[in-house]
Amino acid sequence: MRDLPLNALRAFASVYLMGGIRPAGRSLGVAHSAVARHVTELEALVGAPLIERGGTERALAFTPLGERLGREASKTLGSLEKTWLAARERRPPNAVIISAVPSVAALWLLPRLPQLAEAYPGIEISVLAEQRVRGQADEGCDLSIRMGKPQPGERAIPFMDDALTPVSNPDLFARLRLERSNLDTGLSALLSQTDVPLLHDRDPNAGWSLWTDSRGPIGRDLASGPRFSSSDLVLRAAKQSQGIALARLRLAQDDLAAGTLIRLSDHNVRLPDAYWIIISREREDRAAVRLVREWLFHEGKAPVSVLDGHPSHKPNKRVL
Repeated sequence: MRDLPLNALRAFASVYLMGGIRPAGRSLGVAHSAVARHVTELEALVGAPLIERGGTERALAFTPLGERLGREASKTLGSLEKTWLAARERRPPNAVIISAVPSVAALWLLPRLPQLAEAYPGIEISVLAEQRVRGQADEGCDLSIRMGKPQPGERAIPFMDDALTPVSNPDLFARLRLERSNLDTGLSALLSQTDVPLLHDRDPNAGWSLWTDSRGPIGRDLASGPRFSSSDLVLRAAKQSQGIALARLRLAQDDLAAGTLIRLSDHNVRLPDAYWIIISREREDRAAVRLVREWLFHEGKAPVSVLDGHPSHKPNKRVL
């Protein structure tokens, strides 16, 4: 075992999983040139090429030997990583880790954590916010809140619905002289103005095409306008008067209640089963995990139309 080039194998396994040298470098947090050197080192040690040099990095192809080595290295090192994380993890029984995409973590979960702490003061909550969806074993979390449908094989339960509606900064609303008494007429005129950008969320379940499918064409190219990688960035851009956003109401709820965003329509596009809770099979029987899961579902029962602050859900306190 002392002869195993572990660093090089780890780099090559990442190249295999990520599909390229540059993505592997980003995944490992090192320069892509260092990853390339590790691949060259492995090829020198085995005396044969591992990557087909005829292709491009965007369409990386492995030799049969490279395919076999990449598959086995990624599987073995992945299993070792999980075992190592489990060995390091010495969490007390009252600790619960919840993972969520950054938008949900920042705009929905975080504002509710004080209520959770009040309901269950003995539970220690940690939040893991990550844009990329990974398996719970990789994240080391107990519960995951996901946008969209779960991956095959996951233990998942529908959590909350949502709805989409156009929103803007109140200053933009006032500048365009929209009348609250006739929102939709003003919105139709506003959306047709090409000098007012549409803000786009890369979330496929929050695209402007969903609005036009429901409410009809708006007389402009839906492809125009800036794009953002997360819903919280879209809402921040809208608050800065950069354009009109098609907002998820659950995520915009606090801004709408505070008046930092204004709804431009009384109509919504419903998103049934917009969020799911993924449950760790290994940890679901822990008392703290069960209580947090029940509390989350209790919070998720609030109707999406509630925009006047957080509902005062206060489950009875329980001692672990």
